[in-house]
Parts: sequence; structure tokens; C-alpha cells
Amino acid sequence: MEIHHQTDGHRGSFFMDKEGERLAAMVYVMAGPKKMIIEHTEVDEKLKGQGVGVRLLEHLVDFVRKENIKVIPLCPFAKAIFRKREDLQDLLN
Repeated sequence: MEIHHQTDGHRGSFFMDKEGERLAAMVYVMAGPKKMIIEHTEVDEKLKGQGVGVRLLEHLVDFVRKENIKVIPLCPFAKAIFRKREDLQDLLN
């Protein structure tokens, strides 16, 4: 499944859907022009254990690196990944 990105400029998400049903999403809010707060991550039971959350985070990381945005991971899942991965430390606010 493909990962999509939608935003209204203030809030947004990276998500996966199938036939109009959202199966996974990493939701964020912008706290300024170059600061993003990751609020929460949801993955449908059908996709649990398949690395979908990490894939969503990788797409988010690609986006923030390209846009030079710093991240505040309030979401417990995202916070745990940022804590474990040395290669993501430069993105933290």
C-alpha cells in the first residue's frame, strides 16, 4: 500500500488507505513554520506487526528533512523510535 500525505498547512497526516478506508495514520500539527509536533500514530489491527508505523515515520522524516523542519514527537510510538535511532537525533527540536 502506498503512503499519502495530506495537510491544510497547520495540521496533517501521513496515511495509508484502501478503498477509502484509512488503515494507518501518523498525525501531526505545525507549531510554527519550521516546527512539527507528532501527535499520534494509529495502525489498524489488520496491519499490526508489519512495520507500517515505521514506514509512516520514514515518510514523515523524508518530508521534514526536505523542508528543514524540526520535530517534537509527543506520540509514544514516534518518541520511542526517535529515542532508539541515532540517525534521527538531528531532527529533534
